[in-house]
Amino acid sequence: MDARSIIAGLRAGRTPSAAELGWFAAGLANGEVSDAQAGAFAMAVCLRGLGAPGRVALTRAMRDSGDVLEWDLPGPVLDKHSTGGIGDCISLLLAPALAACGAYVPMISGRGLGHTGGTLDKLEAIPGFRTAMGEDQLRAQITDVRCAIVAASARMAPADRRLYAIRDVTGTVESIDLITASILSKKLAAGLEGLVLDVKVGSGAFMKTMAEAQALAKALVGTAQGAGCMTTALITDMSQPLATAAGNALEVIEVMETLTGTSVNAALWDLTAALGGEALALGGLAADAADGAARIEMALESGAAAEVFARMVAAQGGPADFVERWPDRLPSAPVMREVPAPRTGYVISIDGAALGHAVVHLGGGRLREGDRVNPSVGLSDLAGIGEEVSRDLPLAMVHAATEAEADAAVRAVQAAYGFGDAEPEEPPLIHERIA
Repeated sequence: MDARSIIAGLRAGRTPSAAELGWFAAGLANGEVSDAQAGAFAMAVCLRGLGAPGRVALTRAMRDSGDVLEWDLPGPVLDKHSTGGIGDCISLLLAPALAACGAYVPMISGRGLGHTGGTLDKLEAIPGFRTAMGEDQLRAQITDVRCAIVAASARMAPADRRLYAIRDVTGTVESIDLITASILSKKLAAGLEGLVLDVKVGSGAFMKTMAEAQALAKALVGTAQGAGCMTTALITDMSQPLATAAGNALEVIEVMETLTGTSVNAALWDLTAALGGEALALGGLAADAADGAARIEMALESGAAAEVFARMVAAQGGPADFVERWPDRLPSAPVMREVPAPRTGYVISIDGAALGHAVVHLGGGRLREGDRVNPSVGLSDLAGIGEEVSRDLPLAMVHAATEAEADAAVRAVQAAYGFGDAEPEEPPLIHERIA
């Protein structure tokens, strides 16, 4: 086989065979396929598409381009993936809750992408927390603690790492075929038996419309199941931030308040229960999703999830007393500034992407590859859709490193909000279930 014939066939509208896609993925991993050929392949897929069988074959090929974990455990291996949003810190709640319910959760997570936050960046706001882990360490922690949240190793789906970098510079990021294979190749390399997908839709998501979100959710579910992993997706709302905070340490604070019962965020709680219920049902640990959701809520209410979270933090290098003393352990920004509402009325819309970019420009994300993230900065106390506001009540609180950055963030937050005189209907948390 050779890359030129595969690309030429794609350009002519012929879907490559599973063997051809396997060869191409191996070539991406070992360097036999050049950057120019990888770019041409990505563009051909973007323009011509692969169809459902081709998506499954590419996903399997990219999964098998590196190490694929296998487990021999007395319970199901489950995980969750979110397509990204603002204030989306569900993974930090769900992984320990699933573990407390009898699942094993080797959660392979990512860093911030564009305007959205990354789970690894949030956890690294905890002093000493390590997200890099070798396979032997991961296996030991999963056996002992039942969950770990880590970065993908260099040996896991290396074809995806190469193709992802090429897509970023060739204008082919938006292809549903390539998005699907990229997400699932890494997740399935972790040896999962069940996967629940949180596909975001709205102003703070990559998928802005329901049609886009439905297309991606159906592609992900069909491809994952075609590759041998039981999967369900929920299309969930991202027309406003999920948490009332956006920023790494600030989101960890909201997670800890929910885990310890200090101050429960209803949206975080409800979505954690819904996603966890689906996962437990897929893994045979619950009769159905409703039964599973009740079990997740019990793990949160009883403190069992907080106990697992504490063990995970300690096992990955964080403070052994983090759950007891988290307010003292997390960094705080030197400048705090209220964001005044520019008028009296109701919040009727929020530009989530604009809020995300405000956090990035505060230093809470990366403008360029290699930028250092400031874990303490971000936004808290964000007003939600339907809230009544006035000049006397702040829209949000800015946490910044400098006065100048705080000033810029105040302006950005004000511009991200839309106001009206009539109280709007609050959007539903979950729009649709795809199975």
